[in-house]
Amino acid sequence: MTDEIKHGNPEGHGDYERRDIGVTGVFYFIVGLAVATFIVHLLLAGLYDFLDKRARNLQPPVNPLIENVPTDTRNVPARYPEKAFPEPRLERDERDEIYNFRVREEDTLNSYGWVDEKAGTVRIPIERAMELEAQRLPVRNSDSNTQPPSGAGPNAKSADVARANAKTAKAGNKKKGT
Repeated sequence: MTDEIKHGNPEGHGDYERRDIGVTGVFYFIVGLAVATFIVHLLLAGLYDFLDKRARNLQPPVNPLIENVPTDTRNVPARYPEKAFPEPRLERDERDEIYNFRVREEDTLNSYGWVDEKAGTVRIPIERAMELEAQRLPVRNSDSNTQPPSGAGPNAKSADVARANAKTAKAGNKKKGT
C-alpha cells in the first residue's frame, strides 16, 4: 500500500467549476417570481372581494326600532355608541373600570371620612380599626394560677372544678415524689 495522497482530479479536470451561472437564468427567475406574486395578489384580492360581498348578503337585518344605523355594522364609526345607545351603557373598558373601582375601594378602606355626617358615623382606616378592636378584647394570661371571676360565663363552674382537680393532682404528685 502506498501512503501517497493524490491531489487534483485524475481525469484532468480542474479543482473547481470554471464557468459562471448565466445571468439570463437569474433574470428570468426574478421576472417569473414577480409575475407569480402579482397573479397571487390579484387572486387574493378577488377572493376577499367575494367573501366581503357574501358576508354583507348573509348579515342579519338590523332591528327596525334602531335609528341612524350605519350601513356597514362591522365597522362602527367613532362616537356612534354614545349617540345611539342611552345610559346606562355596558362596560366599555373592563380592565380600566375594575382597576378604578379597586383603587376607590382601597382609598375607602385606608382613609378617614364620614359615613353619615348627620348621625355622626365615621369611617376609619382598617388597620386602625383592628388596633382599636384588639385593645378592647380581654387579654388571656398564660399563668395558670389566675382565676377568672366567679360569674365569668356558663362554663365558669366546670372550669373552677377542673382547676381544683389539677391542683390536687399536682399536690399528690409532689407527695409521691418526696
